[in-house]
Amino acid sequence: MSVPQPPDPIPGARLLFSLDQSVSHLNHGSFGAVPITVQRAQQRLRDEMEANPLRFFTQGLVERIAHTRRHLAGFLGADPDGTALVGNATTGVAVVLQSLGLRPGDEVLTTDHGYGAVDFSVARECRRTGAATRALPVPLTAGDEEVVEIIRAGLRPGRTKLLVVDQLTSATARLFPTAAIVGVAREHGVPVLIDAAHAPGMLPITVASIGADFWVGNLHKWGYAPRGTAALVVAEPWRDRIEPLVVSWEQEAGFPGRVEWQATLDYTSWLAAPAGLYTLRSLGVDRVRAHNAALAAYGQRVVGDALGVARADLPDPGGRRLPCGSFRCRPASPPRSTPPGRSVPGSPNGSPPRWR
Repeated sequence: MSVPQPPDPIPGARLLFSLDQSVSHLNHGSFGAVPITVQRAQQRLRDEMEANPLRFFTQGLVERIAHTRRHLAGFLGADPDGTALVGNATTGVAVVLQSLGLRPGDEVLTTDHGYGAVDFSVARECRRTGAATRALPVPLTAGDEEVVEIIRAGLRPGRTKLLVVDQLTSATARLFPTAAIVGVAREHGVPVLIDAAHAPGMLPITVASIGADFWVGNLHKWGYAPRGTAALVVAEPWRDRIEPLVVSWEQEAGFPGRVEWQATLDYTSWLAAPAGLYTLRSLGVDRVRAHNAALAAYGQRVVGDALGVARADLPDPGGRRLPCGSFRCRPASPPRSTPPGRSVPGSPNGSPPRWR
């Protein structure tokens, strides 16, 4: 059997990052990697802030955030007026949940491919309001049509007040047919929240074409933005109902300003985010995606060889259909939040993996 060979590196790409070169960084999806040029752009903004904090926070910052929001929304194919910058995808999910006005008898519907921290957030909001939460089991081998039919059968019109679906699942590397799922939910009058934490930069997406009521995704994973940069996109009918987790001085400005403005928050990660997208575009967005897909396929072959799995028996590593840097595995059931007393294989101290 021939020894698998990695794809040729993108010339000069390694020099863009300050990563420790004595370590093989296999998990980019958890926390991303900020290019050196973007680090410097953010540091210049921090220097500006520290040189004159009063001027930085009180003279034009709201407008600078709005300008950044328009830039990032354009990259995502989202309506800038319906887009709010938030710290991460989990924060955006929490904003949506606490804005729904859930009551006893209502339910939030999820799948068993969901992200653990989102499950915790849903459970807490349901405890607080007296609503219920229910997770639909979706087999790892289910095709798009089967996924849609499982969700169609699970909807309870009048009772299901929100459907939460991952666009790209963290734990199981599934790309769900979000536009079709939204269409089915809309037929039943059920709003949909798409958790797209890993999608921006990794997948070619146009948020507006998905048609979800709520969509949230991180730009600090595959979009080269500084950490703590995500976008919450809200459909027009819902915008007046969205409330921030913390009320501050832009409350009367409405959405998105009331969600974005958090007083003395360090906004430099958001303001430097366009520099990250510039780096990605300079390398070539499609080129980076193709390279990452080839690298994932190489990694799959290496692991398969180590386990004695014939290459003909390996599942399709994807590329367009699977997250770059991941490959499909086939456990008996997809992992979810770990109950007390149980451990997750490969996780230290039995803790669930934190990928957001």
